[in-house]
Amino acid sequence: MSPIATQQVNSSHGTELSKNPHVLAKASSPDTEKLVINTIRCLGADLCQQYKGGHPGTVMGAAAIATALWKYSMRYNPANPDWVNRDRFVLSAGHACLLQYILLHLSGYSTWTLDQIKKYHAPTMDGIAAGHPEIEFPGVELTTGLLGQGIANAVGLAIANKNMAATYNKDGFPVIDNKVWCFTGDGCLQEGIGQEAISMAGHWGLDNLILVYDNNSVTVDGSIDICFTDDTSAKLKSMGWHVLEVDDGSNDLAAIVEAFDKAKTFTGKPTFINIKTVIGIGSANQGSGKVHGAALGEDDVKNVKSALGFNPEEKFVVPQSVYDYFSETKSRGQKDENEWNQLVAKYQEAYPKESAELHRRLKGELIEGWEGKLPPKESLPKDPKATRQSSGIFLKSIIPEDNSFLVGSADLCESTFVNWDNMVEFQNPKSGYGDYSGRQVRYGIREHAMVAAANGVAAWHKGAFVPIMSSYFIFWLYAAPSLRMAALMKLRFIAIATHDSIGVGEDGPTHQPIAFPTFLRALPNLNYVRPADAEEVAGAWILALKDEDHPSFFSLTRQPVPLLEGTDRNKVQYGAYIVHGDANEIPDLTLIATGSEVGRAIDTAKLLKDYKVRVVSMPHMGRFDKQSVEYRRSTIPSGKSLVVAIEPYCSFGWAKYAHAGAHMTGFGHSAPYSVLFEHFGFGPKNLASKISAWAETRKTSQGWDLPGVGEFEELLLNQNPAH
Repeated sequence: MSPIATQQVNSSHGTELSKNPHVLAKASSPDTEKLVINTIRCLGADLCQQYKGGHPGTVMGAAAIATALWKYSMRYNPANPDWVNRDRFVLSAGHACLLQYILLHLSGYSTWTLDQIKKYHAPTMDGIAAGHPEIEFPGVELTTGLLGQGIANAVGLAIANKNMAATYNKDGFPVIDNKVWCFTGDGCLQEGIGQEAISMAGHWGLDNLILVYDNNSVTVDGSIDICFTDDTSAKLKSMGWHVLEVDDGSNDLAAIVEAFDKAKTFTGKPTFINIKTVIGIGSANQGSGKVHGAALGEDDVKNVKSALGFNPEEKFVVPQSVYDYFSETKSRGQKDENEWNQLVAKYQEAYPKESAELHRRLKGELIEGWEGKLPPKESLPKDPKATRQSSGIFLKSIIPEDNSFLVGSADLCESTFVNWDNMVEFQNPKSGYGDYSGRQVRYGIREHAMVAAANGVAAWHKGAFVPIMSSYFIFWLYAAPSLRMAALMKLRFIAIATHDSIGVGEDGPTHQPIAFPTFLRALPNLNYVRPADAEEVAGAWILALKDEDHPSFFSLTRQPVPLLEGTDRNKVQYGAYIVHGDANEIPDLTLIATGSEVGRAIDTAKLLKDYKVRVVSMPHMGRFDKQSVEYRRSTIPSGKSLVVAIEPYCSFGWAKYAHAGAHMTGFGHSAPYSVLFEHFGFGPKNLASKISAWAETRKTSQGWDLPGVGEFEELLLNQNPAH
C-alpha cells in the first residue's frame, strides 16, 4: 500500500512533526483515502442543500480531520456507545454537528442510519440529527452549541477522567485511562469561556485532553482578520499546552494522524493541535463566510460533485468501499472493550473494596444511608446562622465519606462554606498543592468555565459524580449560559449561591441580586431553592440529591437567620407549606415568603392582630406547581384569602400566587444589611402597616374583594428610593 506523505510542519510555536513520509497503520490506498474524504464532503453538501439549511463549510473543510479521528485515533465501541473507558469526543463547534453525524454513521453506530442523517434540518421532528449535537443521542457526549461551552465541557471530562484514574487505578490495573478529544473552531477560541477553560487545563496539566483546532480563519462575518489577530499557537504554549501544527488539514490525512499519534504520547500538559483548513473546500465560495451557515446552492453542489469525481445528478451517495474502510472500527472497539472487561474482572479480585465503590458510582448510587448522616433539626445550632453556614454543616456531614462529590469554588471556598477537614485539592501533583485524587477544585475566578466544566464532570458517566460549585449569587450571572445548558441536558449538580439579596450589605447594589432569581425560576429543569433557615437547607440538600435528573441551585444568605419553629425539611419537598398559623381555618391574610424573609413574615403576622394570618414558606416554586390542586389550594387559599408575597427581589412572577407583594422596585444601596431591610420597607412593623392598609381597601361588607388578573399591587412602590 502506498504511503501518504505529510507536509512539513514548521513553526516557531508548534512541535515539528516527522520530516519523513508518514505511513498510516493499516493504510488504504491514497485513492481510497481520497474517496472517503470526498464522500464526506459531497454528502455534507447534499444534506445541507436538501432543506436549504445547515453548515456545510466545516463538513467539507474538516472531513480529513474527522476521518483521522474516527478511523485511526479515537478508542470507542460503536456497539456500546456508553462504554465507560471510551475516549470522549466533544464538538465544541456544535454547528459542525453534521460532520459528527456522518462519522457516527460511517463508523457503525446503528442508531445513526443514513435515513436518520437525511433528516438533518428536516421540517419534521421525528429525527435525531438535530441542528446542534444533543446529549441524549448515542455517540454524543454533551449538548453543545453556544461557542466555547464544549471546550470547558471537555476540560470537565478530563478532570473526571483524571480523578477517577487517581482514585481507582492501581499498578497494572489502568481501569480508567481514556482520552478526551475536543474539536473547536475560531469562534470557540474567541469566547471568554474558551480562554477560561484553556487556562484551567494548562494549570492542571490535563495531559489526557487534546484540543483539535479547525483553523479555517473564517466566521459568519468573513475572515477573522477583521476582528482577531492573536497568535493562537503562541498563546496556548504560554498557557501550559503542548502545541502541534498541521499545514494542510483539509487534505493531508497522514499528517493529521501523525499529529494525533504524537499528542497521545505527550505527558504533563494538554495538547493543542492547530490544523489549517479551507472552509467549504471545493465550493466556488470556499474560504469565505458564505459557506459557513448556508446551503451551497444546487449549481455549486453539482460542480463540487463533478470536481470530486461524483455524479452530479446523484444524491446521498456512499460507496460500499467507504463503508468497508470503516468496517474494522466495530471489531476493534469490541476487542478493546472485551480486554477492558477482563481487566476489570481481575481488578475486582485484586481490589474488591475499590471495585465495589467504583461499581456503586457507575450505577449512580450515593453511599448507603447518606440522608441519615444529615444532622436532625434538634441538633442544629439554636443561635441565628447564615444559611450559607448551615449549608456547610450538611456538606461536611456527607461529602468527606463519598468520593462521588467533586466540590469547587470560584475563589470563594471558605466564604461559601464548601471546605471540609483534611480535604485534598484537585491539582497537578507537580504543583505541591494536591493531586488528581483531590475533590476540592480551585476553579479560580472563572465562574463561566467552572460551571461548564462541572457539566462535563456530571456528563462523564451519569451519576458517577455529583459536582458542587459555589460563588456569590451575583457572580452566577457570569455562568448563566452554562447553568442553562445543565438544565437543558438534565445534569445533576448543586450550585451554591451565597450573599443572595440586599442582605449583602455594604458591598452595595453591584453585588445585590434583584432580578436574577426570576431567570432562575423561569429556567426549565432547574431546582431553584431559597431555604428559610438551617432546617430548610437540609431539605434543599435532600431535594437536590434525590433528584438525579436536574441541577439544583441553592440561594443562601450572608446574614444570620434564626432557626424557625415551623420549618420542616420533609415539607420542603412539596415546594411550599404552612409554616405559621392554623392550617384548619381559612385565614384573612396569607403571607408567602422565601428564604430570610420567612422569619420576617412570621414576625409581621404576629403584628397583624386584627386578622387571621397564615404564613407560607415557598422555597421552591416549581416543586409547588407540581403538587395536586387540592394541596395547592389548601396551602394558599387565594380564592378565599388575601395573599401577599414578601421577597427582596423584583416581583415578576409573583402575581401567579399573590394579590399583592412587598418587593424591591429598583436596585439596592451600600449600607449594613439591617439598615437596608428597614430602608426598603422590609421591617416587620412597616410590612404590617402596609399590608393592613392595603387589606382595608379590599374589605367589603360581604368579605374580601379579591383582586383579579392584572391587579397585583406593589406595596413598597413608594418606599424610600432605590438606584
